[in-house]
Amino acid sequence: MQITETNATGLKREYKVVVPADTLQGQIETRLKELGERIRMPGFRPGKVPLQLLKQRYEKSVMGEVLEKTVHDGSHQLLNERNLRPAGQPKVEIVKFEDGKDLEFSVAMEVIPDITPVDFKTLKLERTVVDVPESEVEESLQRLAKRQRKPENAPDDYAAKSGDVVHIDFVGSIDGKEFEGGKAEDFHLELGSGMFIPGFEDQLIGLKKGDKKVVKVTFPEEYGNKELAGKPAEFDVTVKQVSQLKDQPIDDEMAKALGADSLDVLKKRVREQIERDYGLAGRARLKRVLLDQLAEKHDFTLPEGLVEAEFEAIWKQIEADMKADRLDPEDKGKSEEQLKTEYRDIAKRRVKLGLLLSEVGRANNIQVPNDDLTRAIITEARRFPGQEKQVIEFYQKSPEALNQLRAPIYEDKVIDFILELAQVSERRTSPEEFRKEGEAA
Repeated sequence: MQITETNATGLKREYKVVVPADTLQGQIETRLKELGERIRMPGFRPGKVPLQLLKQRYEKSVMGEVLEKTVHDGSHQLLNERNLRPAGQPKVEIVKFEDGKDLEFSVAMEVIPDITPVDFKTLKLERTVVDVPESEVEESLQRLAKRQRKPENAPDDYAAKSGDVVHIDFVGSIDGKEFEGGKAEDFHLELGSGMFIPGFEDQLIGLKKGDKKVVKVTFPEEYGNKELAGKPAEFDVTVKQVSQLKDQPIDDEMAKALGADSLDVLKKRVREQIERDYGLAGRARLKRVLLDQLAEKHDFTLPEGLVEAEFEAIWKQIEADMKADRLDPEDKGKSEEQLKTEYRDIAKRRVKLGLLLSEVGRANNIQVPNDDLTRAIITEARRFPGQEKQVIEFYQKSPEALNQLRAPIYEDKVIDFILELAQVSERRTSPEEFRKEGEAA
């Protein structure tokens, strides 16, 4: 096999690969002989079918098989011999292929650029640690107690107030015609919860068991169902029962109902959960600052193909958001040209950081242990109750999906590696200051 480099511009590489005709023919004949050992033909013993007869019947199909294998193996040999690290899938094209003549194919690709990471020990970062006050633990317990409240039927002459639960039947209509999804029976609605569109719940305040009312509302302009958005509607509502939510005392009984042995144990769990949540948020901020520094301190040529693929993926989502009127408020009013420029810069940043982190991981032999991947699969499966087995089997059978699950775990391990080397100081703050800093970021 003869390999000739035909282009080496920037990160682009192109090669011509020639496989001699006799080499290709030899592989075809070898494959035909292998088939001859297994194929049974009338008049011939197994393994005794003449090669010429095998050629007549099977040469075309064998030729396609050998061609595919030769191109595949030749491309891999090229990558290995030239120590090439493609940035994406190489493009392989058959240039010449005729019976009895040399096979010629081309291989084009962009390669991973040379990346020299900075000395991570020179990076200076600050990790924010939140001191959780007792008041925040108490507020969390209050929210738990609120969720544990149980409704008790109110007297028949009791007028519903905000915070009560009304059991209602309702039928919605627009211009006198019922619309899909606008009807329900024995629906339990907590007044003041904001579950229904604005104005609906307010009109039920003061109603008693057995009361009927026509509730008039207008669907918001941004309502998810475009057929209903911005339209006035009427709901014929019948109140079947009014219930009052009785407060749940914050005590050992509530703790036991939530799986804790005592209130003290529940408080400890609540505090630990709050601290974990702040810890995750603090790490996310630290990671963001680290990535900003890494992006700023590194400058290398980016593979155009990777940037274009990343931009296309981002822009596809932006177009979907435009169509569904979900575009970020900051992007509304900008021209398409402005948006494309901004999101192409985002694509470049993502590609740069992705290549950099990948190089750091490769150079330092950072791996994702199978145990971590198994835990990630189980966590993902728990998101689909009743379908856990199917989800696990899906990841077992789909290498691409498994790689998508592995990628963020790998990235976090590389980030941890860098943080271990960097100069990371610690600053303690209050929840209020932490939230203010997050809003200002």
